Amino acid sequence: MLRRFSKRDTTLDQTKQALAQQELELREKMEKLERMIEEAPRVAEQIGRQQREELLTRASEGRSRLDVSMALHDKRYADDDGRGPRRKSLRKERREGRIIFIVLLIALAGAILWLASHFQHL
Repeated sequence: MLRRFSKRDTTLDQTKQALAQQELELREKMEKLERMIEEAPRVAEQIGRQQREELLTRASEGRSRLDVSMALHDKRYADDDGRGPRRKSLRKERREGRIIFIVLLIALAGAILWLASHFQHL
């Protein structure tokens, strides 16, 4: 008489099932990646369109691209739009400062000479 083996899962059957499960998961991942590859040009075009629209809205605001007054307002640098007196050039301010320094230096030298001449007579 032939004996029949009971239908227990052997290690070979378990590995077959595990491999089948892994194959199914890999197929699902492949399909997902293929869909992403198909959608990529459309998504890139949409992102590019949004960036162009954003650039156009910024450009149409009328501000200079170097205008950072909205991001950080520094009180040392006035954002004059033609209001009030125009700021002097720095070159002119430096020249005036040098002239004042020379005048004060000459006055100091004169005071030292005057004091030296008075102390010699005493």
